[in-house]
Amino acid sequence: MAKNEKGKSGGDEKPRRAGTEREVRIYSLATTVNECIIFLEELGGSRLLPIWIGIAEGQAIAIRFSGIVLPRPLTHDLLLASITQLGWEVKKVVVSDIKENTFYARVVLGDGKKTENLDSRPSDAIAIAVRAGCPIFVDDSVFARCQTLNKPISEEEVGKFKEELKSLKPEDIFKDLKKPGPGDAPPAKEPPKKEPPKEEGQ
Repeated sequence: MAKNEKGKSGGDEKPRRAGTEREVRIYSLATTVNECIIFLEELGGSRLLPIWIGIAEGQAIAIRFSGIVLPRPLTHDLLLASITQLGWEVKKVVVSDIKENTFYARVVLGDGKKTENLDSRPSDAIAIAVRAGCPIFVDDSVFARCQTLNKPISEEEVGKFKEELKSLKPEDIFKDLKKPGPGDAPPAKEPPKKEPPKEEGQ
């Protein structure tokens, strides 16, 4: 199952700033027993955004960087081939929103005359992006609502970071996305665990 984030924050939710996007690139792809974590690195910044995705989706992303040549196209290869043969181009992909514990993304297409947006899971959007060679963006509202990690700088920090990845869980780093309203009762001392955010369809 492709999971995502959890943690705590209080107060009223800040309004989204639509249209503000930060370009990112894949920093790392870590594999656990039954899922993968993809880390998106903010270009020109120090933040890393982790997204829990399924094993199959992680393999689809990783295979693009492995140098393995497959005799037949995988699903994302087929989708990209269909887009290009119909006269369209993948301009960019955007991790655009997170709501009701689910991450959302969109694949932005253009044909030279108009632009269209395809609703997508982040993992599928990124798998298409690495094949199309197009940029990847994260909306500022997603960064604002999810606790990010700081990119390790020194060799010692990198080594420590890799060790921490082995036991990293969604609930270790993510904020609660539903914030209390004026009429909500205060939380109990030991509130029941919430399901961490996930990708749609997982």
